[in-house]
Amino acid sequence: MAGLAIFLGFAVAIWGVELSDSARAAEGAPTLSLPIKRRLSEDCWLVNLVDLDKGPGILDYKCSSHSYNGHKGTDFAIRDSRTMRGGVPVVASATGTVKAIRDGMRDVDVSVIGGHRVRNVECGNGVVLDHGGGWETQYCHLRKGSISVKKGQKVEQGARIGYVGMSGMAEFPHVHLSVRHRGRVVDPFLGPSAVDGKTVCGSRRDPMWSADVPRVLYGSESAIYAIGFAAKPPAARAARAGRHNDRALPRNAPVLVLWVDAFWVYRGDKLTLTITGPDGERFHRYSNEIKANKARQFLFSGRKKKSLFWPAGEYRGEAVLIRKRADGKTVTLVARQTVTLK
Repeated sequence: MAGLAIFLGFAVAIWGVELSDSARAAEGAPTLSLPIKRRLSEDCWLVNLVDLDKGPGILDYKCSSHSYNGHKGTDFAIRDSRTMRGGVPVVASATGTVKAIRDGMRDVDVSVIGGHRVRNVECGNGVVLDHGGGWETQYCHLRKGSISVKKGQKVEQGARIGYVGMSGMAEFPHVHLSVRHRGRVVDPFLGPSAVDGKTVCGSRRDPMWSADVPRVLYGSESAIYAIGFAAKPPAARAARAGRHNDRALPRNAPVLVLWVDAFWVYRGDKLTLTITGPDGERFHRYSNEIKANKARQFLFSGRKKKSLFWPAGEYRGEAVLIRKRADGKTVTLVARQTVTLK
């Protein structure tokens, strides 16, 4: 993301020994908390990591590809646009002084308006905090009109600076956190040891995250993050806008559909949707094998109504994703939802 940089043209020495870039950076590196006030892997999800590859390839700190080409930060997503409109706080990951602010950009899916509309303002509405020693953090894609700090203001760690939005180069509501040292992007999962530009994935990890950050932060980025019922075949864009989250539907609905949305699915994953009726019997089941790696996967299945009304009562939906790993272990992700027909 575009941002301001600080360049300091001097070296630090102790007892006549000049420190390396990484050692010098480590002395003043901030300890980071999460930039979002939500429960990780329950109400918000880690989606994209820093792209370490300097060319056209994609490489994250795990030597995987949970990123996209040129991505300079860490993305934390929320469920949908309805949740965004309700207000999800973005907070300072470390105490600092407000260095720069942008506000006033619309919250809109960039895939709809086109990337050319946000050229040079990809961060959207954002805030840059200066932490001293050449360190700064940047918070992008904030909701229009939500920024609550002013330039030059000191902000304590954990204090709200705005709300999660979808401004700038964003296709879903999330906050993008960039960490920089003297203008150079630093992956917070690798930490100060990476500022010399020589650290590669899988080596010399010295994460900047605080000890109270949930361990799930270091786990898998795959997640079934949304699940719901619909009375018609849902479009992904509508579901992601929060328009198919009803907990009650009419008994004369023409169809009953269970839908899911997932982050980071892989070829060979098996995703199964099951609906159980009010009588406890299986009402519908559908299994699909994922054909290609995808950052996001939307899927739905259901049944058409064959009589005048559906049986009244509570219907239970379950989505299960099963992955066979290369080491022979099995990963299972599960999400559940209910709906009442009346």
